[in-house]
Amino acid sequence: MSETKRIYLQPWPIRIWHWINASGIIILILSGAQIRFPETLSIFTSYKSAIEVHNTAGIIVSISFSFWFFYYKMVKNTLDKLYIPDEEDIKHGLVRQLLYYCFWYFLGRPSPYHATPDHKFNPMQKSAYLAVMFVLMPLVGLTGILLLNVTPLRVLILMWGGIKFIVALHFLLACSLLAFLCTHVYLATLGDYIKPMLIGWEEVEEHEDVEAAPEVVIPGYRPVRHYPEYERELLEQRHS
Repeated sequence: MSETKRIYLQPWPIRIWHWINASGIIILILSGAQIRFPETLSIFTSYKSAIEVHNTAGIIVSISFSFWFFYYKMVKNTLDKLYIPDEEDIKHGLVRQLLYYCFWYFLGRPSPYHATPDHKFNPMQKSAYLAVMFVLMPLVGLTGILLLNVTPLRVLILMWGGIKFIVALHFLLACSLLAFLCTHVYLATLGDYIKPMLIGWEEVEEHEDVEAAPEVVIPGYRPVRHYPEYERELLEQRHS
């Protein structure tokens, strides 16, 4: 037997931040592409317009990033819990989630991880967001600030290796961000991830166990339901 339950997964401040951030990053990518390849691309009316749009979008994304950090760190105080993988995530969860994305999903198997308000991200999401939000985004923003203020920050630019190095690093970081964005959108289609980011709520199925017994927690697995092999392992542990 199973029943459907609704959980409030994404609060409205995070949903607003997410779509502002996503829109800003897309605009940054499009305008940045025209700035990098002006002879090939003409997305905006002129090269000057592309630079102005790029700078404005960069400022908006930087402000929204600050809001995201303040909300999770100061208001909710859940930044570390949500975005830093724990020992069990590293030992078991990463491999299990990778196998799901590469193989089990295409065989019709359910995801080994089900989000809750306190545990929104699976181990692979945690690892990816940790790299993107704490390394990639700050570096993109920092190099962007240097390029936006070449004259007043000339000494810092020279300390970093010169303007050509900063431009090349900013471009490579932007390419990495584009790769993450494409992967993020694709993986979002493998589950019901888009709807909660629109309305906040997610519907999950709760499956009743065949036998009522104390729950046995399998390392690295926070399930609403188990795979058949894990169900057998649970039964064996309960009868032992």
